[in-house]
Amino acid sequence: MAKRDYYEVLGVSRDATERDIAKAYRKLAVKFHPDSNPGDNDASRNFKEAAEAYEVLSDDQKRARYDRHGHAGLEGNGSGFSSAEDIFAAFGEFFGGGTFGDIFGRGQGGNRVQKGPDIRVDMSLALEESARGIEKTIRFPRLNPCDECEGTGAAAGSEVTTCKHCNGRGQILQSAGILRVQTTCPVCRGQGRIIVNPCKKCQGHGQIKKMVDLQVKIPAGVDEGMRVRLSGEGEASPNGGPSGDCYVFISVKRHKIFHRDGNNLIIEMPISYTQAALGGEIDVPTLDGPEKLKISRGTQSGEVFKLAGRGVPNPQGGGKGDLLVQTFIETPKKMSAEQEQLLRKLAELEHVEVLPARKNFLSRITEYFASLQK
Repeated sequence: MAKRDYYEVLGVSRDATERDIAKAYRKLAVKFHPDSNPGDNDASRNFKEAAEAYEVLSDDQKRARYDRHGHAGLEGNGSGFSSAEDIFAAFGEFFGGGTFGDIFGRGQGGNRVQKGPDIRVDMSLALEESARGIEKTIRFPRLNPCDECEGTGAAAGSEVTTCKHCNGRGQILQSAGILRVQTTCPVCRGQGRIIVNPCKKCQGHGQIKKMVDLQVKIPAGVDEGMRVRLSGEGEASPNGGPSGDCYVFISVKRHKIFHRDGNNLIIEMPISYTQAALGGEIDVPTLDGPEKLKISRGTQSGEVFKLAGRGVPNPQGGGKGDLLVQTFIETPKKMSAEQEQLLRKLAELEHVEVLPARKNFLSRITEYFASLQK
């Protein structure tokens, strides 16, 4: 049976925010959970379908692929769940950590080590920079472990006591009928411990915000909307886990001459009437400087010529694109007396010797007017 649209499964619009998606999933997960619907195969199927939809739409990369290509864009990319255990694990993460058994009261649970949040940094590049690749410094604020208390949040020599509200678990169990859900302890905020004497520098948070300078190597050929991942350069974990990642999102400024289309560059090149009619060589700008291009005799306005390998490198490898030169014939608005005299002479010759395309067009006009008189 064909898969339903993930937005339809969660009952949200295609421009739904992450918060809207999470809210919709939470509602469906509680409604169709197998413990609440024992022996109900339809509920089990709906539960799995909602979990799969949330797993894709809550991930920026998977959601972008799904929006462009539908379910086919997710094949071979790790989308969906291979087993019930995968669903239960995702469900547990959604409701604040712990295993599936922890959430529904069948395990012992405990405070889990969390990865620090990711950071987004925007970088604007000139076309030349994006095409050739560049190394730049980015500067942004980031939460780092406090160097005074080494990330513990406690002042030197002070004690850290176990949270009595959750008995050090960092989680509390809440019941609603037959459904039991484990949530973060509101007293210790999931830490499982209470700091008696907080560090004065970080006020007990264990983290302080600092400005960070990082060197980023941007590969040649990056395009608008692409991103570069800096592993481990995100926010520090709140409880001793690994730091998050930093994602540098690329935007490319509009160029005065070139227009990018994939790995190809396009340029509109004006040529004179005589160059178009007689042919010749013209100087064409490229990212590496001017280059000669041979214009064939009788070139028409809009005709495209190709300079192979003068485009932009493929950031995934595989060579460069091409430079596509689209010619258009420029008609002079002002001319000298000699130019006008020569053009009038040419006009007389053209009146006598009608060119094939115009002759064919005039013939069709004559036939059209003749048909109107019948």
